[in-house]
Amino acid sequence: MIRRLWKGGVPVLPLSFLVFLPVSAGADVLAATTLEDDIEIARLDVPEGTGWCVLWNHSVKGFPVSDCYENQAGHMVLVHSHLPDFAAGLDHIPGRGRQVSDGEGGYFILDINEPVPGDAYVLRPGAGPVNHRLQVGDQIVSLSAVAPHQRVRIALKRNEDDDDDH
Repeated sequence: MIRRLWKGGVPVLPLSFLVFLPVSAGADVLAATTLEDDIEIARLDVPEGTGWCVLWNHSVKGFPVSDCYENQAGHMVLVHSHLPDFAAGLDHIPGRGRQVSDGEGGYFILDINEPVPGDAYVLRPGAGPVNHRLQVGDQIVSLSAVAPHQRVRIALKRNEDDDDDH
């Protein structure tokens, strides 16, 4: 169980709850940072050619949804999405990738290949069952557990340790 601390009437999670997974020097990293106080809450190694997904549970229907990205030459590119239903807010935009069945009543949108401006965007993780998460390989980090309803910047950037070797 995670116990929240209170500071100035605002709940604060203990710093020991923040997630820092091993990152190789010189590799690109996916960093999640709260905008309000500029605290890095996740940092994941994503070398060129590596993919990752933002996962969440639909706020009405509860099923899992994913947007998947790839590090293409140091840039964040949205490559595909999985949408198990045409529920509220979920749809395919004609001309933006191609929609194919997932064989279970939902669909994939493949070949989106849309660069993300500035290699970053802001997400406000939902609380509770929505559970916004970052997944890189087998590693999964819950943004909702650390920063529910906060503005979180998700960015692909060079590992800052890269310059230490020169």
